[in-house]
Amino acid sequence: CPHHICLMKCVKAIHMNGNAVTQNGFNPPSIPTPQPQSECQLPTPTPIVQREQWGGKYEFLLSCIGYCVGLGNVWRFPYLCYRNGGGVFLIPYFIMLIVTGVPLFLMELSLGQYGAAGPITVWKCCPLLKGIGIGMLCVSTLVCLYYNVIIAWTFYYLGSSFQSPLPWSCEALANAAICNNTANNSTGKVLTPTEIFWNEQVLGVVGSKGLHDPGPVRWPLALCLLAAWIIIFLCMLKGIRSSGKVVYVTATFPYFVLIVLIIRGATLEGSLQGVAFYLTPDWSRLANAQVWNDAASQIFYSLGIGVGGLLSMASYNKFDNNVIRDTIVITTGNCCTSFFAGFAIFSVLGHMAYRKGVPVGEVADTGPGLAFVAYPEALALLPGSVFWSIMFFLMLFMLGVDTLFGNMEGITTAVLDEFPHLRGNPLQKSLFLGALCFFFYLMGLLLVTNVSMFVFNEESDVSACVNQFCQDILDMIRHCPPWCGKVLIYFKACWVFCTPFLLLVSLHLN
Repeated sequence: CPHHICLMKCVKAIHMNGNAVTQNGFNPPSIPTPQPQSECQLPTPTPIVQREQWGGKYEFLLSCIGYCVGLGNVWRFPYLCYRNGGGVFLIPYFIMLIVTGVPLFLMELSLGQYGAAGPITVWKCCPLLKGIGIGMLCVSTLVCLYYNVIIAWTFYYLGSSFQSPLPWSCEALANAAICNNTANNSTGKVLTPTEIFWNEQVLGVVGSKGLHDPGPVRWPLALCLLAAWIIIFLCMLKGIRSSGKVVYVTATFPYFVLIVLIIRGATLEGSLQGVAFYLTPDWSRLANAQVWNDAASQIFYSLGIGVGGLLSMASYNKFDNNVIRDTIVITTGNCCTSFFAGFAIFSVLGHMAYRKGVPVGEVADTGPGLAFVAYPEALALLPGSVFWSIMFFLMLFMLGVDTLFGNMEGITTAVLDEFPHLRGNPLQKSLFLGALCFFFYLMGLLLVTNVSMFVFNEESDVSACVNQFCQDILDMIRHCPPWCGKVLIYFKACWVFCTPFLLLVSLHLN
C-alpha cells in the first residue's frame, strides 16, 4: 500500500543519513550516499551530545580502585575490627564480601556499562524503577556532605604538620606537662597529646554538651572545608579524561606510605601485641548480631555500592569492556587494602598499649577518629616526623578526593543525562557544578561545629530477568573467556537467593 511504501522509504532514508542509534562507543559504519527523493517529510533529528569515554581501560580500573579504596579502608575498617574483637571480624567481613559485595558490584557496573547512562536515566528500560536512581542520589548527597568534612580534617592536620615539632608530640613545649602526668583529666584516664589535640583543637567536643549545644562554626575547619570543595570543583570541571590521568598517582601513592608505616610500626616495642589482637579471633563474638551487621555495612561503605558512583563511571566504558574481570580485580584489591592497612593501625596500637601498660582493647576510644589518634602518634615516633606527617595526610587527602569524585560523578551524571543541554554547554555545566559544590559547602558547615562528632555517631518474574541480565553481560563482553560464563552461575545464585536473604537478615538485625 502507499503508506507502507512511504514508511519503508523513510526508514531507508534514516539509515542512509547515518542517523542509526549508537551504543556506547559502537557506531555502525555508514557510507555516505546520495539521499533518494522521498515524498515523506522527515523531522529534523535532534542533535545528540556525545558522551565522554575513558581514555583506556586502565584509567577506568584505577578510577574505580581509587573510588573504592578510600578513607574507609584506613580509618573505618580498623575501627570496626577494634570494636568487634579484632580478627574475628575478618570472618563475617569476607563472607559478606563474597555473597553480597561482589555480586552487587558486578550488577551495578554491568547496568551502567550496558545502559551507558547515569543512575536515573539508566532506568529508561523500566520507568517504574526510576525511584531507585533518585534514592541513589539522596544517599550520595548525604555521603558527600560528611565525607568532605573528613577531608577538611586532613587539611587541618596537613597544615599543622608544617610545625616542628609536631603539635601533638611530646617534644612540643605545650605537651611537656601532659606527657609527664599519669592522669590528665577529671576521670583519671590517661590521655596522650594526640587524643587531646583531636578532641579539643580539631573537634572541640569538650565545648559542647550535645546536639542541642552546637556552638559556633569552627572557622579554621570551615576554611579547610571551603578549600576542599574548591579542589573538588576544579577536578570535576576537567572531566573524566583528565581525572583518569591523575589516578595513576593518587591510586598508587597511598600504598607507598602504608608500607613505610608498617615497616616503622614493626620496629616499635609492643607492636606484636597489637598485631596479635588484630589477627586472633574471639569466636564468641560470632554470635553477636552487631558484628555481622557491621561487616555488611562496611562492605557497602567501602565498595561504594548503591550510591550511583560505580554505575556512573561504568557508563563511560566501551560497550565490550570485560566487566567481570574488573569486578574481581577491584573488589579483591579493595578488601586486601583494608586488611593491609589494619597492620599499620594495630602495630601502633600495640605500642601505645605497651607505653600505657593496658590491654590493646583499652588503648583508645573507639570511633571514626581512631586513625586521627593512632596515626599521628605513629608519625611523631618516626625520624623526620614532619616530612612523613605531610606525606601521610597528603595520602589521606588523595584517598578522600578519589572517593568523593566518584560520589559527585554519580550526582552530576544523573543530572546531565536528564538535562543533556548542560553537557554541551561548558558555561552552564560549570555554573551548575559550582552551585552544587557551594550548596554542599553551606550544608557541611553544620559538621564543623562542636557537635560534628555527635552527628557522625548518629549516622515480577525474577528468574527470567536474571537470566536475561546474565545473557546481556555475555553479549556485552564479545570476547568472553570460558570462565566468565561459569562465574556468572555463581553470581546468578547470589542475585536470586543468597544476597537478598542476607540483606533482609541484616536489615532485621539492624
